[in-house]
Amino acid sequence: MYPKVHIHLKKYAHNIHHLLSMLHQKGISMMAVSKVFSADSRLIDVLNKANVDYIADSRIENLKKIETHKSKVLLRIPMMSEISDVIKYSDISLNSELEIIDALNLEAKKRNKIHSIILMFDIGDLREGIYYKDDYLKVVKEIITYGHINLLGIGTNLTCYGAVIPTNETYLKLENIIKNIEDNLNIKLEMISGGNSSSILMVSDQNIPKYINNLRVGEALVLGRETAYGNTIEGLYDDVFTLEAEIIEIKKKPSMPEGLLGMDAFGKKVKFVDQGIITRAILAIGKQDCDCSNLIPPHGVHILGCSSDHLIVELKDILLEIGDTITFKLNYGGILSVLTSPYVEKTYDQSL
Repeated sequence: MYPKVHIHLKKYAHNIHHLLSMLHQKGISMMAVSKVFSADSRLIDVLNKANVDYIADSRIENLKKIETHKSKVLLRIPMMSEISDVIKYSDISLNSELEIIDALNLEAKKRNKIHSIILMFDIGDLREGIYYKDDYLKVVKEIITYGHINLLGIGTNLTCYGAVIPTNETYLKLENIIKNIEDNLNIKLEMISGGNSSSILMVSDQNIPKYINNLRVGEALVLGRETAYGNTIEGLYDDVFTLEAEIIEIKKKPSMPEGLLGMDAFGKKVKFVDQGIITRAILAIGKQDCDCSNLIPPHGVHILGCSSDHLIVELKDILLEIGDTITFKLNYGGILSVLTSPYVEKTYDQSL
């Protein structure tokens, strides 16, 4: 049945091995992020067989079902309502609020456990973390008094919300935080988690700061690219996930609608370009499965738009028939959506 997403396990394993080698040569550990594929068990098996240091996810629901001997990391700042599950199903969590950390300490005490945290700092991207100009020493001083919390280290996030590119100038703010904490509180921070796939370019260019010893990597593993500029990483596959959909209609029609135009089914005004009569195909997939803006079509196929159930494309210099299928590459948002849709079948491919 279609639509179906093809998951290329050997390509995923190849990308993992390639990036691990790159990072480990620099003394950088990897948190392999599983959230984009909803912690699919077959892909978790690939991670388990690889030499990744940690498996990380933003959803506690995913961490619950992950079976692994590796340390599990909760990436999203914990909700107060999930404190019990955080202690039960994760070994490490990223945090920024003292109130949450206090609750984690109390829950860990109840369970007679030590829970490790990475204290997040905002150095300009304006997502999670203590703002680097704020008085953070009093927060750290309080954390290190907790009997059931281990301050594993500190971290930061870049190129996610504010699109701030990792640079040595930006990282200097993080270095100052490290020195300030270690010098004033006489402690040694074991882990400095310096970001995500956007920092890989600095690794390959040999200029990532030496004090950064961990990265949280997701997109580079599934799309084979760094996320600072979106460039392909040499030697990696960009088609670990592909989406195949079936054609249910092919007709020649005008490129412009006829009549008074209002909003589409999603409340948007759509602009059209008059190209005369064109060959249009409709595929049995829609926004309920994947936003068409997240699909990357093959040569000869141009995406015109989609409704909740239909994807409309123009066919140029390509001969297809009813019942044929078209295979699309996916961007990160596309993988995220099709892997969580109950209407998209999953298939697993072991070939390269």
